[in-house]
Amino acid sequence: MDQKKKWNQRYRSGSRTPKPARVLVENLHLLPAAGLALDLACGVGVNALLLAEEGLRVQAWDLSEVAIEKVSAEALARGVQVESRVRDALADPPEADSFDVILVSHFLERKLMPDLVRALRPGGLIFYQTFTRTAVTDTGPGNPAYRLGDNELLHLFSGLLIRFYREEGRLGDTLRGCRDVAMLVAEKTR
Repeated sequence: MDQKKKWNQRYRSGSRTPKPARVLVENLHLLPAAGLALDLACGVGVNALLLAEEGLRVQAWDLSEVAIEKVSAEALARGVQVESRVRDALADPPEADSFDVILVSHFLERKLMPDLVRALRPGGLIFYQTFTRTAVTDTGPGNPAYRLGDNELLHLFSGLLIRFYREEGRLGDTLRGCRDVAMLVAEKTR
């Protein structure tokens, strides 16, 4: 099954709305007061909606038409502006110097990382959160190719200034803390 069909089917049958990404919720105070944000691989758009509620102009991109329909309907219901687009970021990545904020949650395509860095304007921020191979639970993808290695997110964005990073692995009391994911906020300084 191709990716578009897979995700359309998943969003068609999905009844629960996910929570916004923890990396965003815990770091809202780092957002600029204004600017253009991108929620890439947005799913049903919970992060795009939060970014819009924080006063940013927002674009939400996803491969799935079903997801984009849900984002658009929820934005209308909440009275916020979100420009929702069906767009395959791998085939059509964001243009250089076009966003002040880029958010990616639970999507990993390593070859897209340089495009994301280029798409940030100087002073722009990337908020990134996705699953790690060093996990405590079975949450997330079964294929290790879709999971980060230890500290890999730091290396993927090594050209940016790291403002926030969290990855706990299996260290200490695994019943507490932030497990199964790595989270990063990084700034493009030039």
